[in-house]
Amino acid sequence: MRKINESILCAGFGGQGIMVLGRVLANGGMEAGYQVTWLPAYGAEVRGGTAYSMIKISSEPIGSPVVFPAGTAIIMNEPSLDRFEGEVAAGGLMILNTSMIGRAVKRRDVEVLGYPLTEEAMAIGTKKVANIIAAGIFMARKGIVSRKTMVKVIEEMAGGRKELVEVNIRALDRGMELAKKEVRSKK
Repeated sequence: MRKINESILCAGFGGQGIMVLGRVLANGGMEAGYQVTWLPAYGAEVRGGTAYSMIKISSEPIGSPVVFPAGTAIIMNEPSLDRFEGEVAAGGLMILNTSMIGRAVKRRDVEVLGYPLTEEAMAIGTKKVANIIAAGIFMARKGIVSRKTMVKVIEEMAGGRKELVEVNIRALDRGMELAKKEVRSKK
């Protein structure tokens, strides 16, 4: 197991699967043998309210679940970008859902990757998997957890519902494919 210390912030509105995204990343880290914390935070606890979760994945014991400043932020809508843009560490990574964000990131000291995650999810068949596409992008970029491990996590979290497993694996694969295209385009 390699040494890592990842702090991840996932943010969006209720209904975008922010808590599921956090749990998928956390469960993937645990399944890979790392120390993990997952801390959900709800705004208005209804569909449409702000929600975020904080995840730490580390090869060492974790002293606190709080991620600020985050090494990576997965931002699914513009109000979350407004709120959390300043909470990413210099040199960190921001993965943005450009389907729901209409402005550019103001900071120049972070790497920004934007993808139309909602449209990508609709092409798969349901906008509900935009979060899993984001998980695939994160995992492909960071290389913390293998695809095989993530598929196992998806299968366990879907509770044996074949149709959920299939659509989420397609979403994970699409995210990994998008991340690889982004990496290739920068060379």
